[in-house]
Amino acid sequence: MRVPLLTLAMGTFAIGVDAFVTAGLVVPVARDLNVSEAAAGQLVTVFAVAYAVLSPVLATLTGRWTRKQVLVTAMALFVLGNVVTALAESYALVLASRVIAAAGAASFTPNASAVAAATAPPERRGRAMATVVGGLTTSTALGVPLGTWIGGAMSWRATLWLVAGLGTVALAGVLLAVPDVRTPPAGGLARRLAPLRDGQVVLALSLIMLMFGGFFVVYTYLAPVLAPATGGDAGRLAVALGVYGVMTVVGNAVGGRLADALEPQRVRMVALTALAVLMALAPVARLTFPGALVWIALLALPGWLQYASHLRILVETAPRSAPLLLSLNSSAQYLAMGLSGAVGGLALNAWGPGGLPWIGVALTAGAAATAVLAFRRRPAPALAEPAAP
Repeated sequence: MRVPLLTLAMGTFAIGVDAFVTAGLVVPVARDLNVSEAAAGQLVTVFAVAYAVLSPVLATLTGRWTRKQVLVTAMALFVLGNVVTALAESYALVLASRVIAAAGAASFTPNASAVAAATAPPERRGRAMATVVGGLTTSTALGVPLGTWIGGAMSWRATLWLVAGLGTVALAGVLLAVPDVRTPPAGGLARRLAPLRDGQVVLALSLIMLMFGGFFVVYTYLAPVLAPATGGDAGRLAVALGVYGVMTVVGNAVGGRLADALEPQRVRMVALTALAVLMALAPVARLTFPGALVWIALLALPGWLQYASHLRILVETAPRSAPLLLSLNSSAQYLAMGLSGAVGGLALNAWGPGGLPWIGVALTAGAAATAVLAFRRRPAPALAEPAAP
């Protein structure tokens, strides 16, 4: 299964570049389209909210398809959306094209994780899902710095053409290498949303929303946040994003092993506490470029160290509903990204970039409190129940 997992990771790599590179393109997009930086940041909001809303809807519409059919269609739609974005001449059309790309991403990512979980033995499930998620983390190490540099040196549209090219490669890989896995149909939209009646599922999704919201309220506007350290130089920002990306790869790789070796709740609590502390140090770290590099390297670790543990806890809450839960989890994290872009835009206009990390601290602390509540209310784990084949 190594080649299929790497192929799925290639798809999440392309999606990760598309989702995360906007942080490095806010300034050139704003200049080219003649909008404010806060308005340019809403590209993240539109993509993420569309992803969150469309994920369960599209999962319902494609419930009787094989997973390979869903993955192929999703990646084709994702490529189309990015081509339209690269060609768009107006802010409104750029926003609309983000919805098309988000529809493809919303179908691809949860199904890629579900295929990884369904085909891996229980003792390697955390590492299998971490491999697929590794596409997202690797995109921050390689694709996002490269896309940021291209956006500053050439054009932000060239970055979108890069994303479309990566998606095309991933589409070819899925066609050639991914097995035709079929999961049991889960019924209509109401059935797919049924896990939301489970308090543990609601707490898990609330936790991921708070954590992602806290992080992305800063990451989406990283260019203005780090402006005192980078001097507004796109090259320095690309270096900072590259350092962040390399460390996310490390964090995800280690986190996958921790998810299989340690009690997941312990991993999660340590990581969330560290993330809140690092957010609080942002006002000092942003004063110098070396300090910013050290800070962003450390900031990359906590969230990804705990992510595979979070997925393991979620899947083990209801193993036979794993595809549904992973789809809802993706919706929750992208909804958090979208809302953080909107909230961050308002805060940026009201208080300036220095106020954003404190919002991140508050939301991350809320995630840690939610994790404690979820742990206290946890039922006996159903480890023996297999995931849906």
